[in-house]
Amino acid sequence: MSFGDPMSAPGMSGAAQQAMELEVGQRIRALRRMRRLSLETVASRTGLSIGFVSQIERGLSSPSLRVLAMLADALGVGLAALFGTDNKDSNGDAVVTRERQRPDLKIWRSGISKQLLSAAGSEGRLNLFLVRMQPLASTGDELYTHDGEEAGLVLEGEMTLVVDAESWTLGPGDSFRFASRRPHRFGNPSQDTNTVVLWVNCITGS
Repeated sequence: MSFGDPMSAPGMSGAAQQAMELEVGQRIRALRRMRRLSLETVASRTGLSIGFVSQIERGLSSPSLRVLAMLADALGVGLAALFGTDNKDSNGDAVVTRERQRPDLKIWRSGISKQLLSAAGSEGRLNLFLVRMQPLASTGDELYTHDGEEAGLVLEGEMTLVVDAESWTLGPGDSFRFASRRPHRFGNPSQDTNTVVLWVNCITGS
């Protein structure tokens, strides 16, 4: 069973990349303002500079998955809340999500795409994603943490997973689960094969 081309980032135009970064940045700014948080507060909570957070909000910098997780944590939301959508059929309380309603969050610089399988626009604690990784894509060398728990099942390809000081290589049919507060990172070790993972995130903070 194939889940298709993971993402078109390498062939994306500069305009498309800029539009993607701007959309994510605008969503982060909207969430921050909704919660009446200053740039200084968000920067302090994440350990990022005020200038960098401002650049992300304005679509001038491309945040990594690690940075997005930190920002979501600082805003008191799950990563799914960063998936804005213009689909009028979308309903955050929906029981069923149709394929056409699924928004993507493409972290094109790292070669990772997360497609939200649960209802877009929801700030629920439990969210389901289809994570696609291009060859050699990764979250980076630096371990990161955020609120909640996560679990997943590798559907295609291979995935390296590092939690604390331990590392694993997972293949199709292998699954995992860990508390997101444990330092972790992941990636696709293959040079020529895409990786697809069914991923669950559950936030536990207030």
